[in-house]
Amino acid sequence: MTASLGLFLLSCGEKRTVRAAAPPPPPSASVAAVAEVGLASWYGHPYHGRSAASGEVYDMEQLTAAHRTLPFGTFVRVVNLENSKTVDVRINDRGPFVDDRIIDLSHAAARAIDLVGPGTARVRLEILQAPAVIMPGYYAVQVGAFAVRSNAERLRADMEARYGAARLVPRPGDPQIWRVLVGRAATVDDAGALVARIRAEQDGKLGQAFVIREDTN
Repeated sequence: MTASLGLFLLSCGEKRTVRAAAPPPPPSASVAAVAEVGLASWYGHPYHGRSAASGEVYDMEQLTAAHRTLPFGTFVRVVNLENSKTVDVRINDRGPFVDDRIIDLSHAAARAIDLVGPGTARVRLEILQAPAVIMPGYYAVQVGAFAVRSNAERLRADMEARYGAARLVPRPGDPQIWRVLVGRAATVDDAGALVARIRAEQDGKLGQAFVIREDTN
């Protein structure tokens, strides 16, 4: 991690015993496709009780998860490849905002596959059911996240000068985190091409750039 980027990594390792709420209803569809293979992490406090990106109040004892690009309401089976345990979750938040991770599980979901202690594990994601209605949205590239807004603004201005569109998106918290997003693509592939271009032109300095879906109401 470079000091110039000031990437703020969200910690997610605390343990807390809470009676789990009733899980969401199981999806009706069978496994349709493998979405991704990579690292999963989990998150709890201080985000418990706050608004998730979908507008729901995040309850870490529900079987939910954060994903960068899957539409809200998608049901996903998460398979822990280290112990073969599985859990079905509903996507209701955005994240994780760390490049080498593909999904952030709630505390309840992480506990179901023995992820709480280690904090991360290699998993496979299987799409079980897509939502009946998908909110409109677009895809952008996140190139950094900062606790200090002035640092985020400097990177935003540089990205705007180079790529024509860049903005700051706050993530509520203590401290509040300022995410720097570049571009506004209609498809994941178009945003992926922008990621490749940014990484190549920045000579590795923005190696943790990744695609994120931004939903619009």
